Amino acid sequence: TPGPEPRIAINATNTPGDADSVYRISQSGSYYLAGHATAAPGKRCIEIGASNVTIDLNGFTVIGVGGSIAGIGVDLAHSNLTVRNGVVENCPGRGVDLRDVWSSLGHVVENVTVRSCGIGILVGSNAIIRNCISTNNAAEGIIAGNYAVVTECVARENGWIGIAANDGSIVSGCSVGQNASTGILVGTDSTVEGCASKSNLGHGIQGGNGSLVVSCTASANGLTGVYMLSDSTVTGCTVYRNTSDGIAVNSDCDVRNNNCSENGFGAGSGAGIVASGSDIRVEGNHCSDNDWGIRALFAGNIIVRNTCSGNTTANWDFVANNVFGPIVNRSAPGSAAVLGDSATSSLGSTDANANFTY
Repeated sequence: TPGPEPRIAINATNTPGDADSVYRISQSGSYYLAGHATAAPGKRCIEIGASNVTIDLNGFTVIGVGGSIAGIGVDLAHSNLTVRNGVVENCPGRGVDLRDVWSSLGHVVENVTVRSCGIGILVGSNAIIRNCISTNNAAEGIIAGNYAVVTECVARENGWIGIAANDGSIVSGCSVGQNASTGILVGTDSTVEGCASKSNLGHGIQGGNGSLVVSCTASANGLTGVYMLSDSTVTGCTVYRNTSDGIAVNSDCDVRNNNCSENGFGAGSGAGIVASGSDIRVEGNHCSDNDWGIRALFAGNIIVRNTCSGNTTANWDFVANNVFGPIVNRSAPGSAAVLGDSATSSLGSTDANANFTY
């Protein structure tokens, strides 16, 4: 037969509250909710006062009220905290707040939905946030410190940034949309992979120096689709109908094999790709139906093996002293129809580094 419940129930007997909490966990261990829990004005609903604590919400909801500080929060900088499996809603302060200072380490938040709070989910460094949903919060949806992993999360219709993660972080498999600022913001030396960022009022994806954006989509954002600082890489992305530029990078970046179309959409003005610095490699990209195709605003870049078509102001716009493969205009190739197993090339160049207008 099953043994006794190995965890501790969160209730007035086991976890009595104090001046700023309805329930307070003061000892390390594993805890669970046995029913919905409601906060109080000026208090956290569940306050964590120790390190090495796991809370299983058991599918129940932590409910905020006017003036409540947080649904689940900490009193000081504690480490190795886990919150999972439930809902936190309507907390005007913060939904799940496990970061007293950035030195709070090792938190895990998983399978949690936070909605209609101040900030949705807030953790320190060395943290993991996975399979979470953060929506309709007044400020950020998800905030994580250095060396964090945010994976398979949704951040939508928040009042500021959808997902923000500090230096050395990984954001993967996430969907963000309709946030009032940037969709995904990462610090230096970070990776954004396999994410979709749509209809945010700021940039779709923004990265610090030395970061990587790979296999993402950024569409219909109010500023640039993908905006990266120096020493970064953007590869394999689809960037579409952003109000400003599709991809904009600073010096020492590598921009390869991206599809950028219809940027500068609506009342905006933008290029498919903008190299806003020097020592940038722009290779193998396709830019179509933007205001500009590819722009190099500074000298000292290399632009090879790209294709541009139908960009309304200019397909190519480089200042002097850049290095580029020949630009071959095949906008009217006049090739015959093809039916069968072979045909003569209509490219007009055999240069392996040629750029093509068509």
